[in-house]
Amino acid sequence: MSRRSYAGSMHERRISKDGGKGVRFPKDLLKVLEQKLQDIAMGKDAAYSDQLTRRTMAVFYGQVKDESFRRQMKENRKIEELILMFATNATNVLKKEPSLAGDGWKIELNKHIAYFVRLLRDCLRHLSHVSPELTARLDMYTEKLAPSQAPSDSGYDSSSTSRDRDSMISTKRTSQNLSDMQLVMVAARLFKIPESAVQKEVEELSRFCTEKAALTDLKTCLKNINAGATFPGRREDFSSEAAWQYWRTLETSHLSQLMVVMVQVNPELAKSTGSEGSPTAANGRPGSMYSQMSSRPDSFYASGTSRHASISSRHSLVHTNSITSDDFGTIGEVGDDDDIPVGHHFTFIPLNPRKYYKRLLEHCLVADLEAMLSPNVGDDDEVSLGILSSPHIELINECALRWRIGQPYRVACFLDLVRQFFERNEVPLECIPEALQNIQKVLHELELDKWPIQDRDYLAQIYGGLFSIFLSLLYHAMESVPNLKPSEIAPYVHILETVQESGLLEQYDVDVTARMNDVQEQVRSVSVRYYEQKSRELREAPGVNKALPHLLMTDEIEKVAKLLDKRFPEPILGQLDIVSLVLEVQIPHYITDLDDSRKHLFEDSMNGPTPDVPIQDIFALYRRTKILLGMYKAFCPNGEISFDLAGFFEPYVRQWLVNTDSKTTQWVQAAIAADKFQPEGSEGHSSSIIDLFDSLRSPITFLEGLEWDDNYQEARFFTSLSRTISKAVEQYCRSVEELFMAEMFPRPTDYLQPQKSSAWLEKAKQLTTAGEKKIEPFTFQPESCVKLNNVEAARRLLDNMYTQMEADKKMEVLLNAPPVPEKTEHTDRFLFTVKIVIAEGLVPLDSSPSSKLDTFVTLSDEQGNRLAKTRTIYETLNPRWDETFDMTVEKPLWLMVSVRDRALIGKHDTVGRAYICLDPRRYGDFLTHDQWMDLDTQGRILIRISMEGEKDDLQFFFGRAFRSLKRAESDMVRVFIDKVSPFIRQCLSRTVLKTLIKSSSGSIDYNRALGNVTALFGQALGTDKSEVQIPLPQSEKPRIRPEALSDVEIEQAIVPLFDYLDAILPTFNTYLSDSTKEMVMTRVWKEILNVIEGLLIPPLSDIASDMKPLSDKEVDIVFKWLKFLRDYFYAGGEGPVPQESLQNQKYRDVLSIRLYYDWHTDALMEECVRMMQQSLRASPAVKKRAKSVYQQRNLGTIKNRKKEKQQDKEVNNGETILRILRMRPNTSDFIAQQLHAMTSMQAEREAREQDLQRRKLQRPRQAQQSVSAIPPVPPLPPKTAA
Repeated sequence: MSRRSYAGSMHERRISKDGGKGVRFPKDLLKVLEQKLQDIAMGKDAAYSDQLTRRTMAVFYGQVKDESFRRQMKENRKIEELILMFATNATNVLKKEPSLAGDGWKIELNKHIAYFVRLLRDCLRHLSHVSPELTARLDMYTEKLAPSQAPSDSGYDSSSTSRDRDSMISTKRTSQNLSDMQLVMVAARLFKIPESAVQKEVEELSRFCTEKAALTDLKTCLKNINAGATFPGRREDFSSEAAWQYWRTLETSHLSQLMVVMVQVNPELAKSTGSEGSPTAANGRPGSMYSQMSSRPDSFYASGTSRHASISSRHSLVHTNSITSDDFGTIGEVGDDDDIPVGHHFTFIPLNPRKYYKRLLEHCLVADLEAMLSPNVGDDDEVSLGILSSPHIELINECALRWRIGQPYRVACFLDLVRQFFERNEVPLECIPEALQNIQKVLHELELDKWPIQDRDYLAQIYGGLFSIFLSLLYHAMESVPNLKPSEIAPYVHILETVQESGLLEQYDVDVTARMNDVQEQVRSVSVRYYEQKSRELREAPGVNKALPHLLMTDEIEKVAKLLDKRFPEPILGQLDIVSLVLEVQIPHYITDLDDSRKHLFEDSMNGPTPDVPIQDIFALYRRTKILLGMYKAFCPNGEISFDLAGFFEPYVRQWLVNTDSKTTQWVQAAIAADKFQPEGSEGHSSSIIDLFDSLRSPITFLEGLEWDDNYQEARFFTSLSRTISKAVEQYCRSVEELFMAEMFPRPTDYLQPQKSSAWLEKAKQLTTAGEKKIEPFTFQPESCVKLNNVEAARRLLDNMYTQMEADKKMEVLLNAPPVPEKTEHTDRFLFTVKIVIAEGLVPLDSSPSSKLDTFVTLSDEQGNRLAKTRTIYETLNPRWDETFDMTVEKPLWLMVSVRDRALIGKHDTVGRAYICLDPRRYGDFLTHDQWMDLDTQGRILIRISMEGEKDDLQFFFGRAFRSLKRAESDMVRVFIDKVSPFIRQCLSRTVLKTLIKSSSGSIDYNRALGNVTALFGQALGTDKSEVQIPLPQSEKPRIRPEALSDVEIEQAIVPLFDYLDAILPTFNTYLSDSTKEMVMTRVWKEILNVIEGLLIPPLSDIASDMKPLSDKEVDIVFKWLKFLRDYFYAGGEGPVPQESLQNQKYRDVLSIRLYYDWHTDALMEECVRMMQQSLRASPAVKKRAKSVYQQRNLGTIKNRKKEKQQDKEVNNGETILRILRMRPNTSDFIAQQLHAMTSMQAEREAREQDLQRRKLQRPRQAQQSVSAIPPVPPLPPKTAA
């Protein structure tokens, strides 16, 4: 690393492991060797200037550059194989050298190999953590191959130099000059001792510091091991027998190997005795050099060791003591050691080797640190994270080898000293991981359970100190939360993880959980401060929107959480989950602040049409708060926040629903105003219905988007929204109907009915008599058809909306919810359905007996406010409206029923009035009641009333909306029929019938007749096999067929009707949807059946009729008309009405008239009595409850109701017989008697049913209502109230 940054990287180191036959060299040796060989080949190294030497080195340099060779060497890393490869290359070079005659190349080869071994030895000096066994092996090879003269960089000279500076193996020294002792010079510079003093000490120590003394120290170590002495180790130092045996075997092998090498280098050592050369001193340990030197005050050995505070580092010196069997010899007996005493009797090994080693290592570290920081080292110069320089590494390696300091203690000691320096801020953080890496390397080679107990305890103590130091640094680093970056704490975390994974913290008095809790509390505290500061900044920002600071705070919290979760996806050290700790405190603080602002937020969101806090911000706040609560639940599963999210925001949803409800009128008006009522798409509807339902669908989507957690509250929200939807649909129906009625009944001043000059119009004129009022056929407008299509489309869209809301599921939620206490002031509401059916016996306001009325009916309350109004029925004194209105009632309500005569200009005249009270207690049976009410002038009106309780639920409001659409559709279709009916009645009248018979002798244009009949659909005139045939009784005589009239002549009489149908059908085909067109034409067909029936028999009544029966000829003509019209509508299956609709029950009833038409009066009476009795016995004759809103809540229930109605319809010809009898003389009493009997029996059965229903009612409120007395009728409002 550079001195400036002190953060470079060192050469990768790996602990050597015993090979099969050689000692493995460090990985980085090849790199250093390559550079050395390059320098020699290029002549840059003066020590190897010989040309032949340079040549052999250059050839091997090419070999080293080869990638396959490098890969092979890196795999086995055996020093012997590397030397052998050089010898092979050198042999090839030297054999080709002409100057070497004979076997001269062999002698030169030994010299070159010796040079190469010495080169390797020199390269190793530039590397740290070199195995002493490897250096000893190279020294031995050098000794065996040494030439007489050789260049050397180690101070070795075979004639008169000292031994290699760091090897304990030496030849006989001929010189004691200090300059020849490199390690001694290193030690002198380290302790700053003058060379003269060192030279003097060397001369004094040379007497007993001999090779023999060194060999004796090794022997003593071996004997101590066998004898169980304290040094260098014994069984008690290890935790298990296996660990002890492993260490003992390895240490014994190392000691024996070292002794063998020494003897091989110097065979004279084997001849001397163990006691020779061992110094003695009175004041010192016998044989020890340390007792001789400890008396000097400035001696290193007298200074002891110092202790500093705990720190850490990354790199230290690491090497293994393991060696292999010597390739050149075997271990044997080395002299006789019986006279060597057991105990601590050493020359080179101090009394406390570990203490001395630690002190020496500390001095080396201090010296190298001073050198790194000196001005002589540039800022950009690379320095080692291992701190130690090569000379000091050699020195402490040599001492560790001599003093038998094991690798566990060496790496632990280095880590301890680096930790102390780091605490004093003398080394950078990067040194700690480097030192820890040394620990890991040793642990990889030697499991922790095989370490000496003392070393293991020492490492545990160091790890405990490291954990405390870096956990404290991590604690202070948390001050940067939430802006903390992984790179800022990665070194701390790496060291802490390494320490924690070792499992040694449990052996040291470190409360890891408590310390981690401190860091967690620090994160919480910093997070709270950050939140409070941010919140204060947001609140102090200008603005009146009090929701904005909360919204911005939610964004900040979520942003911080996502950032921290991305940066720290896993808990630090398995316990420190930063994002969880931040959210654990910030979200509750936010919730508290939000709850404190509850009142102000609500007030500011309701203060006028443009509130300070827009409702959109409130719902954004809801969504953000919900997200935060979800995050809290996910990241803090054990946490709990007592905050009612639904309860907090429910008032805002309620207010939003109120605001939405107030917009319905605007939505309806805007949709209709923008609509030109032109058909769009295949369904034929216009834009207004799509625009309206898009507006109605948006609040549904909004509510669904809230994802409200409380299902009951959500169901109540949708119930309220369904009320709004029902209201909008009802208003749309009213608005469209008003436009529709304006088109269908234009005022003469505003609109002139366009007339078409066509053949059917001329024939219509011919059919009218001179004294009768002419009927103008009505031409339908495309816009009117589109409006009818809109109503049908609205039903379909409403059904889709019902499905989208999942209304049935929400109703189930409401029904299964626990009962909610009712409000004390709760008032029941009831929905009355009032149907204005028909009026009879109305009197014209003028005196002309031929005058007719154009009547409509209004319903007004007690204050005269109009509640409902029917359409106008023109030119009749017996109008039939059949219009239904819904009215919500909380208390008895009096209605004034006013029959009015429409005036084209000016005020409408009142024909008559009647009064009726809508009292819920009078209609508590929930059945339909027919009320005939006499008008205050003359005539009477039939009102049909039913009631049901108004419910506050989804299905009720959807049913109400569907009912509004169905009634609007029915009313509009009825107006269509009303416009068609007068012309139908004119074409199928008794006047036309009599004219046809009278003009039977006139000429007829048959081709014209046939052309008109088949104008649109090309009908077939033959008998249809599917036609319903009513067989005549056998007692009946065959009818007399009109011989003078053919079918063509009969059909020609109603050609104007066919032409009119041909004229209106193109409009219907073009502008009505298929289903709507079928519905309209089916109703036209039913109207034709009613007209045909009216031709044959009078309506049912107990009043005698002045209508005369038709003759057989006339009856046959009428049924011919019916057949022609049926074929026209069917048109071979291509007509507008399907066959099942054509041959409906009404059609069968009309055909049945032919069966009884000419029966004798007495026979008809008998048959009527029989059929009435049979009918009463077969059916309960009890009125069913009125059609409920719930039965119309969607299209499915509407279809089911219609199907049930068709199945329950009874076939009874008794009414038909009574209507025939009205045309017979002296039958009034019989008819009145039969009708009275039917009414009485019906009333009796209804009373029994009502009594049964009352007994079934058990609820207190209903029981009380059933027995309470009906209040007296209130006074009638004045007649002037209109």
